Amino acid sequence: MSTDRTLSELDIIRIYGMRFKIEVSFKQVLRTIGAYTYHFWMKLTKPIRKELGDKYLHKESKEYRSLVRRKLSAYHRHIQIGVIGQGIIQYLSLSFPEIVQKTFGSWIRTTREIFLSKVFARISELIGKLS
Repeated sequence: MSTDRTLSELDIIRIYGMRFKIEVSFKQVLRTIGAYTYHFWMKLTKPIRKELGDKYLHKESKEYRSLVRRKLSAYHRHIQIGVIGQGIIQYLSLSFPEIVQKTFGSWIRTTREIFLSKVFARISELIGKLS
């Protein structure tokens, strides 16, 4: 479904397919890497009651607005690093499946000579750090 009447049916299906792939990528980076799970707290944050709704930053001091921008920038960097890490894990699992499989050595009993998932690459990386 689309509200844009200039698009053909095939274009709508193609665009929807891209949207689905993007959403799956966000879920993977959340579950595999843990991006989007960290909360950045600011010491000077002024608490507001739930019923008051949004915070009006234009009414705050210039210094406070600068601290909020700094906090948001840190959050954006955290997400970007997580997405980059997800890409590296995908690359490793596709380019070096035998190394990932050899270092995995966990509960997987039957190994195949196929590309391994990003989860196996991530677990192998974590096991390598712990040992």
